[in-house]
Amino acid sequence: MTIIEEVSSPFEDQRPGTSGLRKTVEQFSQPRYLENFIQAVLDTCTELRGGTLILGGDGRYYTETAIDTILRMAAANGVGRVLVGRDGLFSTPAVSATIRRRGAAGGILLTASHNPGGPDGDFGVKYNIANGGPAPEPVTEAIYARSLEIHGYHITQEHAEVDLSREGATEVEGMPVEVIDPVADYRALMAELFDFDALRALLGSGTFSMVFDAMHGVTGPYARAILEEDLGAPRGTVINGEPKPDFAGCQPDPNPVHARDLMERMYRHDAPDFGAASDGDGDRNMIVGRHFFVNPSDSLAVIADHLDAIPGYRGRVSGVARSMPTSRAVDRVAEARGYECFETPTGWKFFGNLLDADRVQLCGEESFGTSSDHVREKDGLWAVLAWLSILAASRESVEAVVRGHWSRYGRDFYSRRDYEGLTREQGERLMAHLRDRLPGLAGAPTAAGPRVTEADEFGYTDPIDGHTTTGQGIRLWFDNGARAVLRLSGTGTAGATLRIYLEKREGDPLRHNDECRDVLKDVAEAVREVAEVTAITGRKEPSLVV
Repeated sequence: MTIIEEVSSPFEDQRPGTSGLRKTVEQFSQPRYLENFIQAVLDTCTELRGGTLILGGDGRYYTETAIDTILRMAAANGVGRVLVGRDGLFSTPAVSATIRRRGAAGGILLTASHNPGGPDGDFGVKYNIANGGPAPEPVTEAIYARSLEIHGYHITQEHAEVDLSREGATEVEGMPVEVIDPVADYRALMAELFDFDALRALLGSGTFSMVFDAMHGVTGPYARAILEEDLGAPRGTVINGEPKPDFAGCQPDPNPVHARDLMERMYRHDAPDFGAASDGDGDRNMIVGRHFFVNPSDSLAVIADHLDAIPGYRGRVSGVARSMPTSRAVDRVAEARGYECFETPTGWKFFGNLLDADRVQLCGEESFGTSSDHVREKDGLWAVLAWLSILAASRESVEAVVRGHWSRYGRDFYSRRDYEGLTREQGERLMAHLRDRLPGLAGAPTAAGPRVTEADEFGYTDPIDGHTTTGQGIRLWFDNGARAVLRLSGTGTAGATLRIYLEKREGDPLRHNDECRDVLKDVAEAVREVAEVTAITGRKEPSLVV
């Protein structure tokens, strides 16, 4: 083997965010940028030496170049073998499933999730550990610390020359490399968890129809294999199912704004009974009924209320967890069913210890993320199969299921409002200014009416290992029963995005048909006033409301 030690120097901006290192393609294309970060991963995660590495991603632009580089660096740094997805593809939940199923040491995911793709878009690198989950904060901080010390990296002289279009075994400078079917392990796992016969009966009943929007992301091949081939849904059920390097110019984020194709279908007079979408790397989900959008917090609560009826979970559900900004709807389900309920910071890595300790079996976060203990990532297609299982058992519409849930537990009116494209300075100044004023906010009147009764900044101590995380968002409670959360997004690549989450529970069934925007209007205005959003950012309205 001919190994080259290339001289390099550190980049100071390689601290992983909520889920890996995300930057623009232009930044990743800088000489030595990708190489430095991969070397920091390989130096820090010593379990890869002699171990098995799973490699793949959502197929976005720059993926093939990155795979070639990573294979050459893996060989030069003593990785035992690499299993790479055919065509370089691997959904995020499928990587987690394959790590766990094959006993791999870890995985490198090439994805920026729901961010735009293409030469002018974003790219990302994330490391998953042996439990299949995102590297926890101590590991990502160690990777970042190592990236600040890098003065060279190891790589083989020749290009890898691996044909990613064909499954089979080969070598890169003596290191075994196998191109595998990225769908197979995940497909088998879903068949173990769900009653496929019941789902076939639903989809073949002639009285039920559905559409799944893969948004030109990696979930297309998975959805076609499971929904159309295994469960018998008609061909064409999966739309936008071919993964594209630029996601066909769309932003692959499953929400009512970006999933326009799906929303238009679901609100036509001849809409199907059930609609769903997933994002670029397959970990997010959106659920829609005929003329009826399901808020992701409600979706989590509904699944929690029915999970123990699904074969893979029957008789073993004891706990649930949600990210702090997610509405408290699932808390009431947990209380009614006697489950433990945990509140964590945003980021799936914070669920890992709870899942490994078998304290929870279901997790969810505010940004269209839901999953269970079958993997250590959120899983968009799993959530779709969970919903289909609920519909197969109840033979009710999506709307009827959700309204039935509200009648039992009350409705949590909920909305996320994003102020995108802020400068980093604007975002940090707003949060710092609000943080400084926390002690005096309680009791402060607002022109909008609601009065702040309590305010704090969320911190979290992991109940399993005792690790503490601070600065995870500011919470405001109001005298009308509403709650608001403000935090800066950790998934962007430029500037800052301020996210404001609003919720208010309504127990009166006669008010459950009220418009969400009307119910939350006064608290939205109060938050904007208290946080001085317009004064600091110049924005009178959010750029995205979901």
